[in-house]
Amino acid sequence: MVGAATENPREWQALAPEALAEKKAASQADIHRHWTVEDGVLVNAGEGLYLTTEAHFGDYELRLEYRTVAGADSGIYLKGCPQVQIWDTTAAGGKWDRGADRGSGGLWNNTPGQPGKDPLVHADRAFGEWNAFRIVQVGARTWVWLNHELVVDGAVLENYFDPARRIPLPARGPIQLQTHGGEIRWRNVFVREIEPAEANRRLRERAPEDFEPLFNGRNLSGWQGALEGYDVVDGAIVGRASAGGTLFTRETYADFVLRVEFKLPTGGNNGLAIRYPGHGNPAYDGMTEIQVLDNTGPKFQALDSRQYHGSAYGLVPAFRGYLRAVGEWNFQEVTVQGSTLRVELNGNIILDTDLAAVTDAYQDKPHPGKDLTAGHLGLAGHRSPVAFRSLAVKRLP
Repeated sequence: MVGAATENPREWQALAPEALAEKKAASQADIHRHWTVEDGVLVNAGEGLYLTTEAHFGDYELRLEYRTVAGADSGIYLKGCPQVQIWDTTAAGGKWDRGADRGSGGLWNNTPGQPGKDPLVHADRAFGEWNAFRIVQVGARTWVWLNHELVVDGAVLENYFDPARRIPLPARGPIQLQTHGGEIRWRNVFVREIEPAEANRRLRERAPEDFEPLFNGRNLSGWQGALEGYDVVDGAIVGRASAGGTLFTRETYADFVLRVEFKLPTGGNNGLAIRYPGHGNPAYDGMTEIQVLDNTGPKFQALDSRQYHGSAYGLVPAFRGYLRAVGEWNFQEVTVQGSTLRVELNGNIILDTDLAAVTDAYQDKPHPGKDLTAGHLGLAGHRSPVAFRSLAVKRLP
């Protein structure tokens, strides 16, 4: 364990190895001055750096217990970002004006009014009693149970270090035990890394109501277009390396949420056709093509930023670094409302934009379909065996 304060994890993760080692070594004196272990319990009087894991975690489950005192204010930083809130929730604590009356466990640094900011229920036990947290984080999606009560239900933990709240959390980061304002004790701290299959299941099962399947897992019933460019293999639609083209739904959609799992081979290249008119190039004649691409592929290292995975092709770049390893299944959710577009990859929001505001296109190519208000959903094949499964859509009013 090392010590760190409230500081952007991306900045100190980017330090040269020698500088990072010096930073860690310098923190040890502070940690040993302010933290002790008594009968298997971590104790801090409310001062000093936060106890910070040297290991970094992506998708994981954290369990721990804590006990604090009147007036205390603390929290748990996830991937180095604040925070799951812990505080004195009584009137005497003097913080009801900041939401303490609602209880601990909320993602306190989220924007007011956003999901997760306030806990769903008040689940704190009385001072002197131990409280138990169970925290599950997949990407930035965060579930929190306090004393067996669900207080945060899959909300996105916003990046405190980005004032606009548009840059996602780091893909991996440390867990920090924050402390200030009074003594806090921690015990039974355990962490379990979550494998991709479990992570995808959690994301898929989040609010499943009103989603209708687009693919029956057996054949291409309900689809049209480049039928010769795809096969159904082991419950997935797989592009052929010998053929491309756009496979698209028979039905059309206006505003919607699309969920899909996909698996990329090395150098894999495909795309999600959004509001496709049924003819032409979906990246230009449709509203857009959401790129599905192996960003690590050697032949893709010199692309325009608007051509990498998750981007609105040629229009708006997505944040990179959130794909699972080649050969693993990824979970992606695309929300389209009016001219706005949001792409969430493996629990991380990598694109959040309004295409109506885009005036600069890659190579200055026109996008005549950008302002379409409805169209088909499709797969834009590029002669690559990219696999898709669990396709489902929810129409929005």
